[in-house]
Amino acid sequence: MPNSLGNYLSLIKFSHTIFALPFALLGFFLAVLDDGTMSWRVLLLVILCMVFARSAAMAFNRWRDRHIDGANPRTAVREIPAGVISSRNALFFIIFNCVAFVVCAGLLNPLCLLLSPVALLIILGYSYTKEFTSLCHFVLGLGLALAPVGAYLALTAHFAVLPVLYGCVVLLWVSGFDIIYSLQDEEFDRSQSLNSIPVRLGRRGALRLGRVLHIICAMVLILSVYLQVMVHGESATLTIIGGAVFLAALLYQHSIVDAEDLSNINLAFFTTNGVASVVFGALCILDIYV
Repeated sequence: MPNSLGNYLSLIKFSHTIFALPFALLGFFLAVLDDGTMSWRVLLLVILCMVFARSAAMAFNRWRDRHIDGANPRTAVREIPAGVISSRNALFFIIFNCVAFVVCAGLLNPLCLLLSPVALLIILGYSYTKEFTSLCHFVLGLGLALAPVGAYLALTAHFAVLPVLYGCVVLLWVSGFDIIYSLQDEEFDRSQSLNSIPVRLGRRGALRLGRVLHIICAMVLILSVYLQVMVHGESATLTIIGGAVFLAALLYQHSIVDAEDLSNINLAFFTTNGVASVVFGALCILDIYV
């Protein structure tokens, strides 16, 4: 059925929320640990902010790229170019989610309300970056990196080193795997004069840069876990196990994708990264909360 709930969930790839949501929840529970206060109201608002912000960003990206998607055989089946959801209705959906995000941010605290337009500028602005810079992958990474930082601010209304470090982990992790994912569209992007790392560096160069980013990501993750243990003096057995799973997932996704064989990209992008995020976030939260 056109414009059904299922179509909108497909439009925004709702299942991909698992990439950043565990890190948002980790940021919240780090705030609980620092602040000494557990608020279910704030937790609910954090989750709603995540859902509304991501829905707005993903729908805007699909709306903004509807003509490009229609010309690309791989993406022509997406809801807007395929006519499943009209461009007008998609725009209304975007506006609703943007307004809902700002309202929820305002219900958290004045700092979150003040920063909410900045967050929207980053996550919506990403959709324009492929037209003028190959660094578009890093803007996407920055958008998701706001999750742990914003969730920490929601409860404490101030910045702290640890959630910012976890934000850096997300930035490097997402930028790296988005470079791998964009290998599928290298030829199309080149034909349309669109910018990306694969267009700029070629397949082999893009894969090498993705590996470098994930090596740095692993180093920042290890530093973050170390600081979490040192600052809070808590047992970190589960966090260390979660970190090991996350690092193993990074290694695995690079082992199954190479410049001559892109057949495993969906496995590397969706399954591997989804498992890495959920396992790491869940075990860290168990360490903190239990």
